Amino acid sequence: MATIKDVARLAGVGLGTASRVVSGKGSVSPATLERVKKAIDELGFRPSHAARALLSGSSRMIGVYIPVLSGTFYTPILQIIDTELRAAGLHMVVAFGVGLGDARRQAVEGIDFLLERGCDGLIVMTSALLEEDIAALGAKSRQLVALNHSFAGIPDQCFMVDHRLGGRLAARALLEHGHRDIAIVAGPASLLDNVERVEGFKAELEESGIDTHTLWVAESDFSPAGGWAAAKALIESGNPCSALFCANDEMAVGALSYFQEAGIRVPHDLSVIGYDDTPSAEFSAPRLTSVRMPWREMTRSGLNALLNRCYDLARPVEHSFPVSVTLRASLAKAGENSKRARRPKAA
Repeated sequence: MATIKDVARLAGVGLGTASRVVSGKGSVSPATLERVKKAIDELGFRPSHAARALLSGSSRMIGVYIPVLSGTFYTPILQIIDTELRAAGLHMVVAFGVGLGDARRQAVEGIDFLLERGCDGLIVMTSALLEEDIAALGAKSRQLVALNHSFAGIPDQCFMVDHRLGGRLAARALLEHGHRDIAIVAGPASLLDNVERVEGFKAELEESGIDTHTLWVAESDFSPAGGWAAAKALIESGNPCSALFCANDEMAVGALSYFQEAGIRVPHDLSVIGYDDTPSAEFSAPRLTSVRMPWREMTRSGLNALLNRCYDLARPVEHSFPVSVTLRASLAKAGENSKRARRPKAA
């Protein structure tokens, strides 16, 4: 494989001159530029990423930390980031939670991994980090943005969506369809964004005169398996609900799958609404009504803000994002086509 030294030798120039041509920095006469380019073509020279980084002082890489590399939630976010970076001539390096430590330790180690690989900037999407973890990064914290979480030490570098409003809109959609006997499958109580969406959901119900202390509520883990288990527990409890709110789409899809197997028709016997409006919502059976959270807009603005910091760009950045409900087939009016959820028939 040809090296920059080979290019310099063939072109009859110094190593520094060849390096300036490759990096595009510094002045070179037209004749010299032509000789070096000709030598590059003849040798089939392609500078390695490491060589380019040494020449430019920039790795042209952005690191991304997410807690897990599974499911349908993080994949679209990573696709957005990767597409935007490639269009800008940049590259993405991803780290996710691994190891024996708790979520906070995994996040800290993941960030260290990305920094050790020379990433110019970091996108972090986890609620496990504490303020002191960000402060411990020192000057490097200026090249970091946080998605879906807020840190007091870097407020302008944090990008959030309004989960309380999302929860309220989910409840409002059910109320507008006449549902008042409602069950909830929440996500982990340790996750702030889950707490906010459930609190918003309950607040909207309470303002309509519903005693939320009497609601059937289960805590699950944001997974399809968790949604399946919660739906099974709901039906076995005999709770007379006409609608179910799941705090994310993956749990809602798991619940739909259980209801289908148990012979409970959605939305005829029970309406279901999810949260996030991920691709799985659009292609579930029946298609899932879901709160559309503006993950794409939030991600793009956070990335733009980071690229502005790292590469002195002027990309557009917003901090306020619209939240809405996407109505699909899993939601019907109470008292018309729907019956209250019932136990499945014995086999």
